[in-house]
Amino acid sequence: MITRIWTGLLVILLASYANCADYWFNYQTGSGETIVLNDNRQPSLYTRDFGDCLGSSTINVTRFDVAYYKDNMTILWHMAGETGVTNDSIMMSIGVYAYGENRYELIFNPCDANIASLCPLNASLPIEATTIIPVSPSDVAAIIPLALTIPDFEGEAILRIFSNTTRQEIACYSAVVTNGASFSHPAAVGTILGLFTLVAVIASFATAIYGEAVPTMRLHYAHSLSVGVVFAVWQHIFFSGALSVNWASVLPAWWSNFAWASGMIYTESMQTNLNSFIGNDLGNTSQVGAAQSGSATPSVGGGFDISSIYRRALIYGRQAAAGETSSTTSFSDRRDGYQWYGDPVPKGLPLPGNYSGFAGTLGYEGISASTAFLTGFLWFLIILVILVAAVMGFKWVLEGLIRMKWIRADRLKFFRDRWLGYSAVVALRICYIAFFAMMFLSIFQFTYLSGSGAQGIAAIVFIVFFIGMPLAAGYAVWYKKAMLGSTSGKIYEHKILMGMVPFPADLGKKGPEQTAVELQPTEPGHTHSGSKSSTVPIWKRIASTEKTREATDANGTSRSVHDNDDYIKKFGWLAARFRRTRWWFFTAWLFYEFIRAVFYGGASGYSQAQVFGLLVVEVIAFGLIIWMKPYEGQRLNVLVVYCLGFSKVATVALSAAFDVKYNLPRIPTTVIGVVIIVIQGILTIITMIAIVVGAISSYLSIKRNTEDFRPRRWYKMREKYFDHLDRKVNDLPRPPKRVAKIEDEDADFKGDMATTPNAAHMSTEDLSSTAYGKRAMTPLNRSRANSRAASIRSFSSANLPYGARSHRPSWSTRDFSR
Repeated sequence: MITRIWTGLLVILLASYANCADYWFNYQTGSGETIVLNDNRQPSLYTRDFGDCLGSSTINVTRFDVAYYKDNMTILWHMAGETGVTNDSIMMSIGVYAYGENRYELIFNPCDANIASLCPLNASLPIEATTIIPVSPSDVAAIIPLALTIPDFEGEAILRIFSNTTRQEIACYSAVVTNGASFSHPAAVGTILGLFTLVAVIASFATAIYGEAVPTMRLHYAHSLSVGVVFAVWQHIFFSGALSVNWASVLPAWWSNFAWASGMIYTESMQTNLNSFIGNDLGNTSQVGAAQSGSATPSVGGGFDISSIYRRALIYGRQAAAGETSSTTSFSDRRDGYQWYGDPVPKGLPLPGNYSGFAGTLGYEGISASTAFLTGFLWFLIILVILVAAVMGFKWVLEGLIRMKWIRADRLKFFRDRWLGYSAVVALRICYIAFFAMMFLSIFQFTYLSGSGAQGIAAIVFIVFFIGMPLAAGYAVWYKKAMLGSTSGKIYEHKILMGMVPFPADLGKKGPEQTAVELQPTEPGHTHSGSKSSTVPIWKRIASTEKTREATDANGTSRSVHDNDDYIKKFGWLAARFRRTRWWFFTAWLFYEFIRAVFYGGASGYSQAQVFGLLVVEVIAFGLIIWMKPYEGQRLNVLVVYCLGFSKVATVALSAAFDVKYNLPRIPTTVIGVVIIVIQGILTIITMIAIVVGAISSYLSIKRNTEDFRPRRWYKMREKYFDHLDRKVNDLPRPPKRVAKIEDEDADFKGDMATTPNAAHMSTEDLSSTAYGKRAMTPLNRSRANSRAASIRSFSSANLPYGARSHRPSWSTRDFSR
């Protein structure tokens, strides 16, 4: 019995192996050499997905693929489908187009090629045809060798079928041609980028929950890498494809690696449900610059001339009859190991091989423009729920570990006591990060005009984000001015609206003893820097007044938002990462992102308005952000101010070359596309390096109270990092490097100076330790105004003018020795 079972299993294995086995055959080259080839080998060029380019084709093609084999100089094509035509003879044309030019064309009568299912058309007979066409080097001379290896080969194979009775086109199908090499590797690249982003999320969250002193926690959080900046980089790269220009094929392939960060994640079940929700109102991708599958596109492939089709068919027919063209009804498919073909694209997607506009970028993901907003919005909700639930779950995991006595009871007590507040802040932070994506997608949905239900949801989301986020930002600014002081002279007290919303209530003007200290003019003839009549330029007034006016109140208490526990807890998700003098930058960022969303979404279909309008916006924003350097962390300034800003300006500027109105050849535009990929690739590498460095700095931050720090070789690096934080927290420049003086050569003089702390020759090292303080576990709260006053008292001597130094009238011993 056992022997029979084993015999049966062996027969089954052998049968399955025989079905899956590769077929090999011998081929003799032109030089007489015999080579062995695999029948299922990868072709040099082959087609993938295809779509209907006529819109009313009388032949429903369910499979269409063409493959070119350079090793044995043959072209293999398959066709399957059905038709409602009762009886009609046809003429067929297969053209291969690469980089905007016709590289190969074959026109033939299927009767001459012995294709029985097409000779003639018969509604009762399914269409199945396989044809092997030998070609000579002269036939494919226009296909350069580079085309067989270049990533994301830009080509199309177009099948046109004409009725011999009416001499009109009755079917048209277009398939994208590829050589298998591509910049698109979302499974690998997207996974790696996702892991790096997860590291940034964990590192940032760790610095936000570790500690007890709120200003210290804010300081270390500000110097970790911002998750919002990471997503700003990823979304900038992907949403570059939202411009309504005719992109080179390399760019949508490259951008597909970043689609996940913008919410464009394809799942078949989600897209099926969204398509059923939208119904037949799919819109028209031609409105945003892309040729739509299932609609009439007579210009695809440059169009055709019916008279020349039949005139050239006579020549091609004689050549086909003289050649060794062979036809068969046997079909090779994935079950046989042949996988070099695609599937028909559903309605609503652009024609395969057409990468124009945002619809073309989305088409690479298999997502239609009509479902783009709903796809992004659903994934936004999914991520929101997952992350908020993760914060809540982390709290209860900690409680469980404490109950099991695996960790100390005081571990992360600050977070555990305020876990609901952290959950709310995480939700608000996610909305802040997703502001641009939601605004752009909702505006794009209005422009695309598809699905009334989708437009209704887009309107609600637009109103919530358009009103909610600016309202939160405005409330944060007003709350700071009201509670931490302003130049209006009013005072406020805490009130609670509806039992939950903090609301500052106006108590009127301050008394004379409550008025904030203001610096007096140091030179005659100069008014206060904040005065309207001041002659100081506006950019200097902004910097100086922010540094002095917001430093301290009358009691010497800091009025900076970074030193106020209440403000950080409420609005740290907006202002915590910015410099003391740029704490309000989140308002400017929201305005900037909204303007970008208006150009990307509202101007869809108007390429020149999009490109040149965005170019002006990006150049202005780039210059202003360079001037402001808003982030307290140095890495964030380098990444956002320089790298991200330059990439945005360069990408938009180079995108002008893809405008169809300029009609540049496709090969030069492909080169420009590669340049864009290089720029964005360098930005990606810099971001990944910044994530790694940020993870290391976050580790140093959460180990700041550990005496036995490991690894020990990082100890000096930790000290330097903490010194850097102590200097950056006050938003002051580096202390100047002291130049050696003659007095330093006299030991007696140096001793006298050491005993006189107010001497005018006090060393810069002593000054730096006074101004910045020794490294501590908490940030310095020394005000800028008091520090300035102390420095004036230290350096003033007798009747010397401000800034002058007195010099010793005696000579040094070295001078006498010369």
